[in-house]
Amino acid sequence: MVSPSKQIWKCFSSGKGGNMVSFLMEHEHFSYVEALRWLASKYQIPIKEEREQTAEEIQEISIRENLSVVNEFARNHFAENITDNKQGRAIGLAYFKERGFRDDIIHKFQLGYCLDESDGFTKKALEKGYKLEYLEKAGLTKTKDGRHFDFFRGRVMFPIHSVAGKVLGFGGRTLKTEKSVAKYFNSPETELYNKSKILYGLFFAKNSIIKNDRCFLVEGYTDVISMHQSGIENVVASSGTALTHDQIKLIKRYTDNITILYDGDAAGIRASFRGIDMILEEGLNVKVVLFPDGDDPDSFAKKHSHSEIETYIKDSSKDFVVFKSDILLKEAGGDPIRKADLIRDIITSISVIPDAIKRQVYLRECATMFGMEEQVLITEITKLRRNKSNADSRTPDKNPAIDMPVEPVKQQTAVTDIDVLYYQEYDLIRLMLQYGLLSIRFDSFEVDDEGREHVVEAETSVVQLIVHEIQSDEIEIEHPVLKIIFDEYRSGLEENVFHEVSYFIRHTDAEVARLSADIMSDIHEISPNWTEQNVRVNKEVDKLEQAVMSCLYSLKNTRVILEMKKIQQEIERLDFENQMDDILILMARQKKLEEAKIQFSQKLGRIII
Repeated sequence: MVSPSKQIWKCFSSGKGGNMVSFLMEHEHFSYVEALRWLASKYQIPIKEEREQTAEEIQEISIRENLSVVNEFARNHFAENITDNKQGRAIGLAYFKERGFRDDIIHKFQLGYCLDESDGFTKKALEKGYKLEYLEKAGLTKTKDGRHFDFFRGRVMFPIHSVAGKVLGFGGRTLKTEKSVAKYFNSPETELYNKSKILYGLFFAKNSIIKNDRCFLVEGYTDVISMHQSGIENVVASSGTALTHDQIKLIKRYTDNITILYDGDAAGIRASFRGIDMILEEGLNVKVVLFPDGDDPDSFAKKHSHSEIETYIKDSSKDFVVFKSDILLKEAGGDPIRKADLIRDIITSISVIPDAIKRQVYLRECATMFGMEEQVLITEITKLRRNKSNADSRTPDKNPAIDMPVEPVKQQTAVTDIDVLYYQEYDLIRLMLQYGLLSIRFDSFEVDDEGREHVVEAETSVVQLIVHEIQSDEIEIEHPVLKIIFDEYRSGLEENVFHEVSYFIRHTDAEVARLSADIMSDIHEISPNWTEQNVRVNKEVDKLEQAVMSCLYSLKNTRVILEMKKIQQEIERLDFENQMDDILILMARQKKLEEAKIQFSQKLGRIII
């Protein structure tokens, strides 16, 4: 449900909701700041920083912006070469066609070609007014002995995008066969491009990764593109670099499940074990698929249909324990020493998994697979984790026996006092958000000149009444997010400011905004048929005074009950012989609370037995 008037959205199946910023955070997996900057950029709204930026920060922002502009121009120039230039069509476009890429895929990934000319691109860029300084910094132009030349000349171009779709750099593949020529050139590290924090194809894959709750990890650009062309879109590549923790964390923003697709090269597979351990260490689930000999994801995708690829991946996926065992057992042969090393290798991988339950499951699987006592593996993994903790100067496990089988914990279904307190605080804030500026009448007491009390009818807003009642009894809202909302209402009244609900829906605290939008998303609506049939339906707003006072008395009553329990616990801890004075003070306090409890209960229409 989307409400343009309230500027909120709500998904009643998942329970998620919020404002336009939280929608971007959920849909695009942006951070709060990333979502704000994306909106500001889209609608050309200048961002005012809370503090004055330093000269270094301003310079870095300027460099990033200039590099981004230069890369966008380069991307367009290279793409135009394969459509508008004779050499580009004959060489660049022909290469992509030879690889079997369709026009729509070439356009989607913005593929291009840098003409095989000494400085054709550089001249064009300088003519358009782009500065040589940024062309060189972006790695597009090189200068030697006062002469400029194109770094990627004669190469087909693969733009590398950020999560938001901006061009950060390029990968360029040579079409020459000389062994002395590097097959791939990549853009250098810049303020804009850090290859260890980028995954090729993530911009195009992120929605599919979320939808399928799985990310396929491949090695090269063409692997990603061919899989996309076959309809498998939740695919990314590590851009020819060894997998890094930052790249894994990037995937974790979208899914906890990674399947690595290998081409069957033995040396590459052996070297990949470190990457598997890194994925496990970040708490993700990892599976591995090996393609038949001679095939990689690129070639396999070209030979098979979408359904065939999906079926093969599903049937060939192996858990990392089985995968490593298959590979290492072949190397170990019948040598018992090498087999022991194999088991230790697998246990080392299991030891980096942060989740104790997952570790326990894998340990049992490993023990069954190798016919070993589970306790032996538990002892070994405990030692490995303790050694790693000491080596990393981290706090060792407080409970090394966490990997031991434990009795299942019985689920607690009873509602605690803290739960009740939260629900009552929530209901109070709900009334403030939904009806805060509405006026209600209530009975008040005035004392005349002769000291006699008279009941008079007073009028105030819902927010003013609730803030007054809570402050009068010196009650503090316990839940952090609810407390922020209450405190801002209170501070606003002190400055004679009455916050509209939209203020909280657009709040800078993402949790406040989410909760406010959630409260304002009412799943229940009265059918217009009732009005058409002249049927009177009672609404909460019709008895707003009763709803507000009932909520206030319920909250106060719960706070009194909780305080009485604390006092009783304190009395039980004291020594009756040596601390009788303290006990009497506590009992007197408890008696006053009991009297208050009776009053609140009477207000609520309850009977105390």
